Amino acid sequence: MTIASWRVRLEVPADVDAVRDVVIRAFERTDEARLVAALRAAGKATIALVGEHGGRVAGHVVFSPVTLAGAPLGLGLAPLAVAPEAQRTGLGTALVRAGLDACRIGRAGVVVVLGSPAYYGRFGFVAAERHGLCSEYDVPPGVFQVLELRPEALAGRGGLVRYAEEFAGF
Repeated sequence: MTIASWRVRLEVPADVDAVRDVVIRAFERTDEARLVAALRAAGKATIALVGEHGGRVAGHVVFSPVTLAGAPLGLGLAPLAVAPEAQRTGLGTALVRAGLDACRIGRAGVVVVLGSPAYYGRFGFVAAERHGLCSEYDVPPGVFQVLELRPEALAGRGGLVRYAEEFAGF
């Protein structure tokens, strides 16, 4: 399977069980699946997409609100999950690209992510420290990253970025 064979679409209620299964298998634990459910239940899964092939869900991504000094900043990408058998097929890339497109359409100015600089750098993410931003989580330099979707969306802004309260404890 390649990127061309994946269909990316908005998550619908009928996807909940398949998404839970994919997220658990991708992370080999239930924490991230519980986080997705909590974001969904709180209405904070601002953008939730699934990737499917032949009608079977094999990937999922969520974007939820993040704040800076208590004010809305943009969206956080997390978690991104691809079922083990669908990894390295381009599905993760397709989900991120479609998600970022949806963020742009939704007029989000900024997206943040905690993840591999090599992976997320391909989409234009840079170390958040370059913009004076830091994560509420203790992560190595470069792992907390930001992408400006609108020019100057971060101009004059810096400080501690917080994810939705549903992330606490995960």
